[in-house]
Amino acid sequence: MRPLTKAEEQIMKVLWKLESGLLMEIVKNMPKPQPHKNTIATVLKTMVDKGFVETENVGRFFRYRPVITKEQYSKSTLDNVAKGYFEGSFTNVISFLVDENKLLVKDLELLLQQIKKTKK
Repeated sequence: MRPLTKAEEQIMKVLWKLESGLLMEIVKNMPKPQPHKNTIATVLKTMVDKGFVETENVGRFFRYRPVITKEQYSKSTLDNVAKGYFEGSFTNVISFLVDENKLLVKDLELLLQQIKKTKK
């Protein structure tokens, strides 16, 4: 899966939250300062062309709906980070986070407990 640009990602976050929306609903839910509606419409067209978003005709308007879920995109993004920067190893990703003090040992212990519970 190709990565989203920053503008595309902002719009996808709104669509994931709304589940679907007309252009003006999407504009209204964009973070401040809100881009112009023409800018959002152009980015949405690109996202439709890329296969991230689909449209449905509602009278004279389009209703936009995400084709991929936030979870699918998150998984793809994490896989790409692991492959691109950590030799494909999530162990290396976790080690990096611990080394950078982004993940504490107590957090790792909680994760390990969760993993053990789900494996039972």
